[in-house]
Amino acid sequence: MERLWAPWRIGYILSDKKERGCIFCNALKANNDEEKLILYRSKHSFIIMNLYPYNAGHIMVVPNRHLSSPLELTNEEQLDLFKLVNLGIKTIQKVMKPDGFNLGMNLGKTAGAGIDDHIHIHIVPRWNGDTNFMSTVSDTKVISEALKETYNKLRGAIE
Repeated sequence: MERLWAPWRIGYILSDKKERGCIFCNALKANNDEEKLILYRSKHSFIIMNLYPYNAGHIMVVPNRHLSSPLELTNEEQLDLFKLVNLGIKTIQKVMKPDGFNLGMNLGKTAGAGIDDHIHIHIVPRWNGDTNFMSTVSDTKVISEALKETYNKLRGAIE
């Protein structure tokens, strides 16, 4: 019998999942970037790692203002948001050397947004062959690197 060890998941299993308020706003206010996995802050946006990533290096770019639609962004916020998208892509390319990326937003619960009241852009690095039998036969995704290890690599490169 094969075993898949993921010891870092115990933190999620035992955690209180009823965080009050918006997780993005709370992370921004916490001023503890390493604990909250914030990689970079700019005037209007920030880059944060996805706590439940699709792949190692899965990050999100989030506006500082709590907005539920990209239509609410000012021109300055739009430019800042996409500057950080580019910074995130460049950083992941430098550190992780993926073969491609998925980039996107899910707007509203119906569209698949896990957090639908604070917009964010997902950046997911992809590698040739990064899908395997685990996702096909057991609906399980194997993440190849611990979050903190990836955080430290990306944070070092982004600085």
